[in-house]
Amino acid sequence: MHSDDLAHLNTLLDQERTLQFSGFSHDDAWVLGTRLRTIAAAQALPIAIAIMLGDQRVFQAGLGGASADNDAWLERKFAVVRRYGHSSLAVGVEFRSRGVDFDRDSRLDPARFAAHGGAFPLFVHGAMVGMVGVSGLPQLDDHALVVRALREQLTTGTHPDA
Repeated sequence: MHSDDLAHLNTLLDQERTLQFSGFSHDDAWVLGTRLRTIAAAQALPIAIAIMLGDQRVFQAGLGGASADNDAWLERKFAVVRRYGHSSLAVGVEFRSRGVDFDRDSRLDPARFAAHGGAFPLFVHGAMVGMVGVSGLPQLDDHALVVRALREQLTTGTHPDA
């Protein structure tokens, strides 16, 4: 195992353990999605944003400079979160920490699965109820943006009027 990747993986898994909700509704998805859009618009970030609750897409937005390619990347990242129950970045780092390549060694179709940062599971008391994702930045920045918005949401509250 590569020690840098292992340390990074531990950090990512710790984020998943700590960024959990006591409940997550459609209204909470709206607040989280608009929070992400507000952050991105203030910095003119060219991203697509999506939030899933179960199999339902409950929020989607695209900012200037994003394209349908970003939507496709989100679907591929979400497929990884669905399959592994971890952030798309954590899955990619876990494969690298073992010295293997996700695209080759997962035996999954790379046209349908992308273990690149930007998609994060939504947990309620340890159970995955959905996913939030962004695409359009370098993968570490996509991941960091989602983590920032989740932290803010958990700190300031999830009510639509918050």
